[in-house]
Amino acid sequence: MANVKADPGSVPAEPSPPQTSQNTTPRFSSSAVSVVFLLGGPGSGKGTQSTNLVRDYGFIHLSAGDLLRAEQARPGSQYGDLIKSYIREGTIVPMEITVALLSNAMADALEKQSLSASESAGKKARFLIDGFPRKLDQAVFFEDTVCLSEFTLFLNCPEDVMETRLLKRGETSGRDDDNAESIRKRFRVFVDTSMPVVHAFEKQGKVVSVEATGSVEEVYAHVKEGIEARGIHPV
Repeated sequence: MANVKADPGSVPAEPSPPQTSQNTTPRFSSSAVSVVFLLGGPGSGKGTQSTNLVRDYGFIHLSAGDLLRAEQARPGSQYGDLIKSYIREGTIVPMEITVALLSNAMADALEKQSLSASESAGKKARFLIDGFPRKLDQAVFFEDTVCLSEFTLFLNCPEDVMETRLLKRGETSGRDDDNAESIRKRFRVFVDTSMPVVHAFEKQGKVVSVEATGSVEEVYAHVKEGIEARGIHPV
């Protein structure tokens, strides 16, 4: 499988949120689709490790942040200014918008790859969802309405290391949130809202935790060891 990037043109004019979990079943069956969440603080290396995992394990990579930025920039989006404001302040976009964008991107990717429960010959489509869920209610809403996750890959990295990486990236990224003030806000938001997601999945035995310091190669070796122990093998 190839890495499927978000295509702003493929997003419906106004993404319709999934139904509430009170009156629906998940859109995708976990018997046909494998979802791995990738979490870590800002600058923990999620993008770099995602590239490696796509290359070696056939994941379809979806970045919640990339999808939101694409929707923010899409002409005519009623959510564009709202998303921009949330991203600039380092706070979390309403989950209905994020989950709708992810769900639609998964459907688009499956259509492009001609993958379905009947066509995949027993092989699951693998999705690596990067930077999501950022809150516990997002995790519950996604699993109730889109698909159950197999596990969460958590990149554990000290804040001083992440800040150094982000400030360096900010020299060339052009991103509004790659500055010291926004970075520190994002750290606080991650600790306060995203770490409870990690802890909740840990209680379910659904977390692979990796120390994200050292070289890219060293971190990736630990990532491979962790996910292969969960039955994810190279393609």
